[in-house]
Amino acid sequence: MADVWLIGIAAGLIVGVLGGIWWARSQASTDESPAPAVGPGEAAELAGSVIEQLSSGVVILDRSENILLSNPAARLLGTVADGRLAAGSLQTVAAHSLATGEAIRDEVVLTARPGRDSVWISVSAIPLRADARGRASALALLIDDVTDARRLDAVRRDFVANVSHELKTPVGALTLLAEAIEGAAGDPDAVHRFASRMQKEGSRLGRLIGELTVLSRLEGAEPLPDAVHVSVAKVMGEAISTNALAAEKAGISVVSSGGMGMTVAGSETQLVSALANLIENAIQYSPSGTRVAITARRTGPAEAPTVEIAVTDQGIGISEADLPRVFERFFRVDEARSRATGGTGLGLAIVKHTMANHCGSVAAWSVPSAGSTFTLTLPLVSAPTSATAPNPATTSVVTEGIR
Repeated sequence: MADVWLIGIAAGLIVGVLGGIWWARSQASTDESPAPAVGPGEAAELAGSVIEQLSSGVVILDRSENILLSNPAARLLGTVADGRLAAGSLQTVAAHSLATGEAIRDEVVLTARPGRDSVWISVSAIPLRADARGRASALALLIDDVTDARRLDAVRRDFVANVSHELKTPVGALTLLAEAIEGAAGDPDAVHRFASRMQKEGSRLGRLIGELTVLSRLEGAEPLPDAVHVSVAKVMGEAISTNALAAEKAGISVVSSGGMGMTVAGSETQLVSALANLIENAIQYSPSGTRVAITARRTGPAEAPTVEIAVTDQGIGISEADLPRVFERFFRVDEARSRATGGTGLGLAIVKHTMANHCGSVAAWSVPSAGSTFTLTLPLVSAPTSATAPNPATTSVVTEGIR
């Protein structure tokens, strides 16, 4: 679409300039006080000025592939050097179009230079002034950087592949369990056991679909459904309550401090869900008898205050190699434990996008075998005037974690 747009701009520019010249000359022949006409030299200068300002690259070549004109956008992409095209793939497109007199549209990859990634570009080669044998005497290359679009396509393909893989496991398990129930029709105990496992797989499937829906909405940057002023202490309290039963079963105490009098703007439901997810993970990946701490403190300058809500555990921790990837979709630090508890691998991705939609961020710190800390940072709407605000009561909590 970008090359079509560029062609349209170029054509419109030419038509506009020619139309302006015709109008000026017609006025000169009819008006008593004719307006000065735009001469060919001035028209070319105007066209060149427009080309210089285009965000897309424009390169004009002669028949020998020498560069007659290139705008800053083309030079910034690294497509020209020393008066010639810098990429062999571009030279191939240009040579074919010059030889045949045919317009060509293609996508090529510019080889990565040291310290830079490879760049995908869309190029349209437009022959100019073709001779009787069909060969062009000049060539215009209209160039657009489509790297982000290609990367997005790759992410989407990976996402579809991952979703297909994740859905295949519970669906396959349900099919096998249904066959097992059919074969054990005369054994009530076996039927009960298989039915229980079907319920677990069905719940896992439902959770995966639900979280995919939530993540899709968050990644689409949909407007917050109920953006209001939200109490930080209330978010902490509700997130802890959500995990209370699981914490009790796991023998883990959950303590909290801070947050009183602090207010943020956004969706209370989404914020509670994000924090509850972090608490759930902390409990799931911690041994019995340890503690999970949730703390809130004011940070940032006085003119732009923020609140940091940290969830710290004494669990198994995360390796240095895995830490940068924990917010990726479907990434699991402990694959076996996550599947055993019904984890989907989407929880932290949801947290990341929830924070982004609230103009905040999430960060992770961890030492293997020593524990982890996940910190949510959000802009404050209001904060307590006292540096030491009363703390919510200490609470015990836990939950089925997903990471």
